[in-house]
Amino acid sequence: MAPAGSASHAEGGVGPDDEEPTGRKGKKLLTPAQRKKRRWRRIRRTIYAGVGVFVVLPAIAFVVTYFMVDVPTPEEVAAQQGKVVNYYYAGGEKMAEEAPPEGRRVILQPEDIPDTVKHAAYAAEDATFETNSGFDVTGILRAVWNQATGGTGGGSTISQQYVKVATDNDEYSYTRKWTELVKSFKMNNEQSKAEIITAYLNTIYFGRGAYGIETAAQSYYGKSAKDLNASEAALLAGMIQQPGRVEDEQVREQRWSYVMDQMVANKWLSKQERNAAKPPQLIPDEKARPEALTGPDAFIKNRVMAELAAKGYSQEKIQTGGYKIYTTIDKRAQKAAKESVNEVMKDQPKELRKALVAVDPKSGGVRAYYGGPNEPGVDEMDWGNVQRNPGSSFKPFDFTALLQQGEKGLYSTYDGSSPRQFGTVTVGNSSGVECNPCTVREAMERSINTVFYDMVTNDVGPRAVAEAAQAAGIPEKHGEKPTMGSLDGNISIGGGQTQVTPTDMAGAYATFAADGIQRDTHFVAKLETSDGEVLFDETTPAAKKGEQAFDSDPEKNRQISRNVTESMIDVLPGSDLSCPGDHSCAGKTGTHQYDQGDVESDENSQAWMVGYSPQISASAWVGTGRGEPIRDAAGSPIYGSGLPGSIWEEFMNRYLEPLDPEEFSDLSADEIFGPAQAPVTDDSSATPEEPEQPSSTQESTSQKPSSTPSPPPRSSAPPSHGRPSEPSSPAEPTESEDDGGGWLGGGADDPDTANGNGNGGGPPGG
Repeated sequence: MAPAGSASHAEGGVGPDDEEPTGRKGKKLLTPAQRKKRRWRRIRRTIYAGVGVFVVLPAIAFVVTYFMVDVPTPEEVAAQQGKVVNYYYAGGEKMAEEAPPEGRRVILQPEDIPDTVKHAAYAAEDATFETNSGFDVTGILRAVWNQATGGTGGGSTISQQYVKVATDNDEYSYTRKWTELVKSFKMNNEQSKAEIITAYLNTIYFGRGAYGIETAAQSYYGKSAKDLNASEAALLAGMIQQPGRVEDEQVREQRWSYVMDQMVANKWLSKQERNAAKPPQLIPDEKARPEALTGPDAFIKNRVMAELAAKGYSQEKIQTGGYKIYTTIDKRAQKAAKESVNEVMKDQPKELRKALVAVDPKSGGVRAYYGGPNEPGVDEMDWGNVQRNPGSSFKPFDFTALLQQGEKGLYSTYDGSSPRQFGTVTVGNSSGVECNPCTVREAMERSINTVFYDMVTNDVGPRAVAEAAQAAGIPEKHGEKPTMGSLDGNISIGGGQTQVTPTDMAGAYATFAADGIQRDTHFVAKLETSDGEVLFDETTPAAKKGEQAFDSDPEKNRQISRNVTESMIDVLPGSDLSCPGDHSCAGKTGTHQYDQGDVESDENSQAWMVGYSPQISASAWVGTGRGEPIRDAAGSPIYGSGLPGSIWEEFMNRYLEPLDPEEFSDLSADEIFGPAQAPVTDDSSATPEEPEQPSSTQESTSQKPSSTPSPPPRSSAPPSHGRPSEPSSPAEPTESEDDGGGWLGGGADDPDTANGNGNGGGPPGG
């Protein structure tokens, strides 16, 4: 009998040699052909799924969305725009309200808008407008990428921008982009390009409270849109992206230049016309918007809008929403600031420019802001927001950096002789004033340049000074321009590329006034929607908490700041400046020398006074704005204790007089850094030193009379509250504060201010 296996084989069964190959786990092994067939089957399924997900479903969604959405007409959009925006003082009183007056908006027809205006808009916003389908694929991909990577922005076409304005939806999201894209496509299917660009130009916001090209043309130039030339149209189109910064001349010129270049690139303007063109001038703001904040107060509105824009609230959004803006400005303080400046400067040369900024140390809020008179055709610059060399008013940051090292302090001594050589640089003090040995306290009072230059170049280093200044609140940059551009010895006396604004200085000194608690300087206290929804609030305890500026240890941080304050207490009586009544004050004057290469020049180009009480910090500046020599009505050089000092003192008197006095925190003897104070010889037995008489050019009428007594010698223990003693004996000019006077040579050029020295310059009393 044949074996079973043989019979099976004979009957056509599968023998051991003919079985399909299997794996170790009994799974069938596929042939190469079978594997290839399976791969293609999977690929086809993936493609079908991909087509369904990325093509069919979006197409269906697109069609559904297309029939569900509508594009508002310009008339419908206009009805939603231009609501009243209310501005309030810190105390809740209304400051002003702004809205485009009824009837100013004009809806133009396509034939009313010249090609020049349309081309400018294309150049600024959408060069392919005439040929695209309402959306730009590359722009969409860019927006998707930005969303995926945490960025913002995209490449919206003019049609998409109209939809965004019409729907008042500017959030960065896929949903908004999708709806915007569909509406834009629908708009391009149902309307001509001429109708779309007309709708866009009739509704877009241009700044100055102007919606629509006709209103904008009237607000910018006092003329109709049909009369605009290429240069005027380019500026209007350029400001669409930054309407809240229309009063910033630098921004205007940058945007205008960009659009003009784009018009040339797209052959809408010849190179000859471009080369011959100049940025157009705007009509005065009060003529453009009679209801707007004007004069010095207009600068407050500009600073408010810039601050809100930085927080993500555009001027257009604010105007459209009719928001309520609660500013930090104190009505009484603002009145005091304007009156103080006007009183001191009323009979002074007209070419002098001035600024006064006051900051609340307990919140960081700007209480008063005078950037200039804002007189059309005379002085329209906001000097409270322009960088200038601070001169010796920067020296407290030198001392702060020294105190942070923890080894030296108020009574550490330096060689304050003049002149002194530091490598290739020669540094001198004003009018030959000198002391050796010289304590830091005395050097601060008399503003001995050689002491602070020595302190920075040999003890702490320029970088430590920059870091101390930034910790106090000096920003690293002002726009795109650094505040401390070069880290060299010039920073010790506020020269070279050390340039700050009056706002910066008032805010940084407020940190000293607050015992080392740094709070960001700001103009907006609270923002609400028209129906009262609070969008943000800077008046809460959490918002006003602030940060330790100079050391993470709260007590050491306070001690550093309090030592700095102590160093500046004697500066005021030494410069014949004071606080009202029983109020406590400290501060520092500063002068930046002008010499055009003459290191011994008596001319100055900038003059400052920055000082504070526990309740307010104020910065006053006087200059020409062009880095030219500054002289008062009597023809004498102006120093920090002169006109700026008088402005500061007048403001402090007006502001502090009605308030209950507050003293600086206690400073005990063991809280003073460095060596203890050396014993002072009894005044009655001391042989008086023969005073050095200043030259005639230093006996400036911009300084206060020297008949006011000077303070008596200090006791062996420092005052516990920092209240300076009242003067009791005649002060010699060479003994008083000099504002970083003197000179510095050997490569300290300052091209930004036409000052060859780059020093703090200024004679006694500076």
